[in-house]
Amino acid sequence: MSVTAAQGFEAAGVASGLKSTGKKDLAVVVNRGPLKVGAAVFTSNRAKANPIIWSQQAIADGVVEAVVLNSGGANCFTGSFGFQTTHQTAEKAAELLEVSPGDVLVCSTGLIGTGDEVFRGKVLDGTAAAIAELSAEGGAAASLAIMTTDSKPKRAVVTDSGWTIGGMAKGAGMLAPGLATMLVVITTDAVLDSAEADAALRRATGVSFDRLDSDGCMSTNDQVTLMVSGASGVRPDPDAFAQALTAVCADLARQLQGDAEGASHDITIEVTHAASEADAVEVGRSVARNNLFKAAIFGNDPNWGRVLAAIGTTAAAFDPYDVDVWMNGVRVCTAGGPDAPREAVDLTPRATHLIIDLRVGEATATILTNDLTHDYVHENSAYSS
Repeated sequence: MSVTAAQGFEAAGVASGLKSTGKKDLAVVVNRGPLKVGAAVFTSNRAKANPIIWSQQAIADGVVEAVVLNSGGANCFTGSFGFQTTHQTAEKAAELLEVSPGDVLVCSTGLIGTGDEVFRGKVLDGTAAAIAELSAEGGAAASLAIMTTDSKPKRAVVTDSGWTIGGMAKGAGMLAPGLATMLVVITTDAVLDSAEADAALRRATGVSFDRLDSDGCMSTNDQVTLMVSGASGVRPDPDAFAQALTAVCADLARQLQGDAEGASHDITIEVTHAASEADAVEVGRSVARNNLFKAAIFGNDPNWGRVLAAIGTTAAAFDPYDVDVWMNGVRVCTAGGPDAPREAVDLTPRATHLIIDLRVGEATATILTNDLTHDYVHENSAYSS
């Protein structure tokens, strides 16, 4: 059920004609209350799509009545016409739901730089059609409608002590951190105020979506929204709620990693014994974005030299001649030199676990990435994105 698993929410997903395939391409998620609390994080890319610009303004008061999401067009770099399209989308939803346009967030995903009257008409008509189909069972349809190159929908639910969190996500390419890495809507029937919701969301995304660095390419449309209905009547312990929210975000992030375009390996990069968490993240990300390392993993080659070369480009505190590297349980490098033979490492499974022990402190961080494959290059050369 994803976004309708929690009490107080309705959703729908419809086909408005934005996708040439005729598949679902527009979703609406509505908060029926009693609370209408919302929080959101956005891409840190300076090149922001019109829905991001609108939603950043709309979320300022911490109130969200509804989210309208379309696939089949990013509505980015479409000038004032594109912003007017986003504004009109919020106004259309607000009119039909009898709420304020300023309490409606808008999300779009698809091709950048395209948008015309036909696109606008389909989005507005699709918004009306989706609102007409809203139901407490509509979460599954909504998760299908936001897909682009995704091969499957991403959904997650956690229930704890009388309250529930449900979420849906889309994303298969352009996965790199910047507060968010895709389109995500998360709902909860727990009782929270806007400050609590914002703090919990930032805490959760900081160690989940923000640690997913599949291909190093940051989108213009990334948004993660948390909607709070309070319909359970239960006010959870803040730490318990933050942990549950983090679990939902981590689950969705893993699903996004597993569906990354063309990938044949899901790589978990665990950096241990760093001087600080920031150092651990920097080291992990340097490897996640290293094409030589990613290509080696695609070829099932445990080339640990490429790991050391990558981390040597960082400003993190460590001695490159006192680092240990493990691949799928085998220590292939110790104190900056060779250890077990490379043929002892089995990289044929999809799951790949890399441990980098910096041996200077107690901090740790984990970064998620994928290998670099022929299929990734083909998909992104054959598909305009």
